[in-house]
Amino acid sequence: MDSTHGMSTSTPPSSTTTSASTAPPPPTSVLFARGVLARLAYWPALRIAVDHGWGGPESAAKRTWLASVLVDDFEDQQGQVDADYVEDRLLQVMADEFETVLEDCSAEAVARDLVRLWAEVGAGGMKLLQEFEERADRVKGKTVQAEEAAGDESDWEDESGEEDEDEHAPQLLDQQPRPPREEPEVDADGFVTVKSKGKSHR
Repeated sequence: MDSTHGMSTSTPPSSTTTSASTAPPPPTSVLFARGVLARLAYWPALRIAVDHGWGGPESAAKRTWLASVLVDDFEDQQGQVDADYVEDRLLQVMADEFETVLEDCSAEAVARDLVRLWAEVGAGGMKLLQEFEERADRVKGKTVQAEEAAGDESDWEDESGEEDEDEHAPQLLDQQPRPPREEPEVDADGFVTVKSKGKSHR
């Protein structure tokens, strides 16, 4: 996917940081930033990239940096950011910073959630923020694993076996082997012998 769309990404995090005295951000921005961090924290694709260090030794810092880039995107454009733009941003950063090309459509789900979060926080709501932070807390400390599936799709699971994204894994029935069905016995006269409790009846 061509994810340029006139985007400009800030410089990724480095080991040196500078401090500047700036005015504190408005409460809405703080809440939105918290929600973005939480949503990224339980995005399986980003989690596995960070856990495996695909972004180098500063992989975890790059996740925080990505959150700040997304917050800037929304604030710079006064919230006039659609899900397609956010999805392209996510795919671009995953490719550039983590050398990962996603084909599982998970970036689209994250983008939609962030657009919803911006609208809700701007209206004074906190339901999505609380949901994101609760889900982020549930996966904290777990290791995510990638499973290659048939075709271009892939499933993401925690080592506990739980699904991370909104899709739930189908429940598998416990299939026990059935005993083989006994074929009826036919004698020389053409009568069928039926076995029942050890006795034979004609």
